[in-house]
Amino acid sequence: MFLSQLSLINFKTYSELDVSLSSRLNCFVGNNGVGKSNLFDAVYYLAFGKSWLNGTDADSIRHEEDFFMIRGDFEFDDRQEKIHCGLKRDQKKRITRNDKEYSRLADHIGLIPLVMVSPADSSLIQDGSEERRRYMNGVISQYDHQYLEDLMRYNKALIQRNRLLKEFARGGYFDEESLEMWDHQMAMLGERIFTRRKEFISELLPVFRYYYEFISQGKEKIDLTYRSQALRGDLAEQMRKARERDRSLQFTTIGIHRDDLILELAGYPIKQQGSQGQQKTYLVSLKMAQFEFLAQVASSRPLLLLDDLFDKLDKQRVTQIIKLVSDNRFGQIFLTDTNEQHLQAILSEIPIDHKLFRVADGQLFEI
Repeated sequence: MFLSQLSLINFKTYSELDVSLSSRLNCFVGNNGVGKSNLFDAVYYLAFGKSWLNGTDADSIRHEEDFFMIRGDFEFDDRQEKIHCGLKRDQKKRITRNDKEYSRLADHIGLIPLVMVSPADSSLIQDGSEERRRYMNGVISQYDHQYLEDLMRYNKALIQRNRLLKEFARGGYFDEESLEMWDHQMAMLGERIFTRRKEFISELLPVFRYYYEFISQGKEKIDLTYRSQALRGDLAEQMRKARERDRSLQFTTIGIHRDDLILELAGYPIKQQGSQGQQKTYLVSLKMAQFEFLAQVASSRPLLLLDDLFDKLDKQRVTQIIKLVSDNRFGQIFLTDTNEQHLQAILSEIPIDHKLFRVADGQLFEI
C-alpha cells in the first residue's frame, strides 16, 4: 500500500497543493518552520482522521480561510482507496472513503496503517504514563477494532464512576450499589484491555531489542516492561477493596487507566540514564518495532513517516538507520531534513527509488 497522490487546500501553511509521490521514498528538505511537518500532519489526518500536532481540528485551517481539505489516493495490491478529509469552521468534520462518509471515525482506523517518528516522541520518555498508554492504545487500535470499542466503553464508564464519586462528596451520601454497576463494567473491559496490552508488549519486545542492538551495534542493553494493577490479581476485587479510598479521594484509583510502560537503559530509567542520542535511538527502535508488528498483523505494510530523523544521532547510528530504511521490509517512506547537502549524501547511499522535494513558502519544488 502507498499514497500516490496528495492534495491540500487551505491546510495550515498550504493554500493549495497537488503532488505525485514515489511509492518508496519521499524526502522533504527545508528550513525549520516552512511546512515540512505540516505535510506529515496531512498524511496523518488521512490515516487517523485527526492531527498529531494540533489539539483542535479548526487549528488546521489556514489563517483567514473558512475550511480545509485533504485528499489522498492510496494504491493497494488489489484496489484503490480515495480518502477525503474536510472541515468548515463551526461545522462537523467529514471523512469519506471512496465518496462514502463514515458514520463513526472509529470505523476508519486501521484502513491506512501508519507509523510516525518525530521529535514529539520524546514525550514518551519525558512525560507521564498517559503518553505511554496513548502509545499502546494507538498501535493496538490500528489492527484490533474490538480493543478500540472496549477502550471507548471503558473510558466512558470511568468518567461516569468518577462523576458519581464527586456527587457523593457534594451530596454527603454514599450509594455502593451504584458503584458496583460501574465496577463490574470497568473490571470486565479492563481485563480484556489488559490482556491485549500484555500480548502486544510481549510480541513487540524482542523486535524492539533487535532494532536497538542493530542501531547501537550491540553496545547497549535496553528493556521495556508493562506495569499494570491487573498483574496483582482480579480487578473487580481490587476495585471493591478501594471503594472507601476512592470515595475519600473522589476519583478511581484502580484500573487499566493507570497502566504504564517502564523504559530502561542498562537497568535504569532511560529518562535519567540516557543521553539525547540514546533516547532518540530508543524511540526510533520502538517505532521500527511497531512498524514490523503492524506489518505482520495488518493486511498491508504501514506508511513510515520519519520527521527530523537524524537530529541528535551520531554518524554511526545514522549509517545503521540508513541500512534499515533501504531494506525491502519497509514500504513507502516519508523523510524530512533541514540540510539539503546532508540529505543528498544520505540518498546517494540508499539504493532505493525516491523523490526529493524542497519546501518553501507553502510550496513544493521537486529537485
